Amino acid sequence: MTQAAERTGRDETQEERADRMWGELIQEIRVAQTGVQILFGFLLTVVFTPRYDDLVHTDQVIYIVTVVLGSCATGALIGPVSLHRLVSGRRIKPQAVRIASRLTFVGLVLLLTTMTAALLLILRVATHDDWVPWLVTGVVAWYLTCWFGVPMWTRRRYTTK
Repeated sequence: MTQAAERTGRDETQEERADRMWGELIQEIRVAQTGVQILFGFLLTVVFTPRYDDLVHTDQVIYIVTVVLGSCATGALIGPVSLHRLVSGRRIKPQAVRIASRLTFVGLVLLLTTMTAALLLILRVATHDDWVPWLVTGVVAWYLTCWFGVPMWTRRRYTTK
């Protein structure tokens, strides 16, 4: 076994590694894309309901920000598919995987902010209670723990890089 294979745990070429990582990334993106597209679709319908006109200005602004964030998240999470299609066959898969991975991370951050804003809006409209920001903060802390804290802890605990 080569020294490089010992470090990575796999005996694969750079291209084979890029192919594997691309497949894994696409599977991850499928999960996030589905969620963001469903959320975005529901958000698009809110403005066409009679209740929208009754929202206070602050809630309308939160709604608009939420829709824009959802749109940006959708773009970032669909971006890797377009990237792959436009650079396929150009022998730059390792670079494409790195760029697609960054787009996916940005998409996840945008999805986090979209879900936060949507939760804030829904709870403000549904309850009008002073504890809404605290509840939203708790949920955001949970998202951050699940999406970033646990993965970073796992990475730090179980890898040497």
